[in-house]
Amino acid sequence: MNWVVNNLDVIAERTLAHLALALPPIVLSFVIALPVGWLANRRRWLRTPLLSASGLLYAIPSLPLFVVLPIIIGTGIRDPLNIVVALTLYGLALMVPSAADALQAVDPRVEDAATALGYRPVSRFFAVELPLAGPTLLAGLRVVAVSTISLVTVGAVLGVPSLGLLFTDGFQRGIVAEVVAGLVVTVALALALDGLLVALGRVLMPWSRSPRTRLTDAPADQSAAAQGEPDAVADPDAASDAQPAGRRGADA
Repeated sequence: MNWVVNNLDVIAERTLAHLALALPPIVLSFVIALPVGWLANRRRWLRTPLLSASGLLYAIPSLPLFVVLPIIIGTGIRDPLNIVVALTLYGLALMVPSAADALQAVDPRVEDAATALGYRPVSRFFAVELPLAGPTLLAGLRVVAVSTISLVTVGAVLGVPSLGLLFTDGFQRGIVAEVVAGLVVTVALALALDGLLVALGRVLMPWSRSPRTRLTDAPADQSAAAQGEPDAVADPDAASDAQPAGRRGADA
């Protein structure tokens, strides 16, 4: 605990560096996955290859990818850009299937109605399809966000600053508090980002909120009927027909 108190500035610095590496891949994977998911639905013959290729991206081991990327894109092995590109690929592996499924779930009748109202394909996508697919897209983005926050720590093996350096430094120096601090802050950061996305979704997509059912007192006649008292709701004509025969004869 003393180590944490004495190194709060180091933890804050590593947290900011962690966020700087995590946020760009989350945004990029979401932006890139939308047109890819749209294309997978519009060109049915491309759906299976695109979704299969995106799924295979997640099967690539992270450390070899971090080592190979500098050769491909011409950067240094400790360049933060390598982490951003690698995590964007992993984000696409999760986000492309979510985007394709979310856009596929939009009712075709709604699309036809929007076309009949004069919406062109691009405006219909942004004004109709994207809002309706929003809740499912948000669910996929939350998974990408939490996964990316976790994977950023692997970059510490290459010496890229992040919360992962608390793990490697703590193991090398035998400081358990440093390792625990890195773990706790990483989990807290993932939970905070997930909560922020949920709050943002409620603000941007109010139609996705589930309506709350309010219990009200039932009317007196419904209460009586529910309690098995048929006389409270009996038909007056039926009641008159049920009078004794002698009484009806006397009235006549």
